[in-house]
Amino acid sequence: MSKTRSTARLLQKGFTLIEIMAVVLIIGMLTTLVGFAVFKQIDKARVSTTRAQMKNIETALEFYRMDNSRYPTTEQGLDALIHKPSSEPIPRSYREGGYLRGEAVPKDPWQEPYQYASESSDEFKLWSLGADNQPGGDGTAHDLYAGDVDTGDESK
Repeated sequence: MSKTRSTARLLQKGFTLIEIMAVVLIIGMLTTLVGFAVFKQIDKARVSTTRAQMKNIETALEFYRMDNSRYPTTEQGLDALIHKPSSEPIPRSYREGGYLRGEAVPKDPWQEPYQYASESSDEFKLWSLGADNQPGGDGTAHDLYAGDVDTGDESK
């Protein structure tokens, strides 16, 4: 009978605390590695989204210029693509419904407004300040300008 009890105990043997801790540690390390990879992809996606949105805004600015022979002034800003400006120079041939869909100019993926400056009636700058919302920066915090060629290196 005692042999049966010792056999039953061997069959019911579970994991030791050390074994469980080792498994938890391994799972934690794997989760950390996967987490870094996922966050890096999220940052790349935000940069790609920024470039796509700026391309759409650039296109709207070009249509505005075709209709009105000039870009909106810096003071009129990108809002001129949604609502007809009431300040000078008032557009001569403003498209009904505006040049961008929606009630407001889209914000960048970091929920900040795009920066716009009109150098002259035939020149403009459009950019996003990136993740840090400050001029300059490295990595995902670098400024993104409309018209920049995407080199595939998002670490600039």
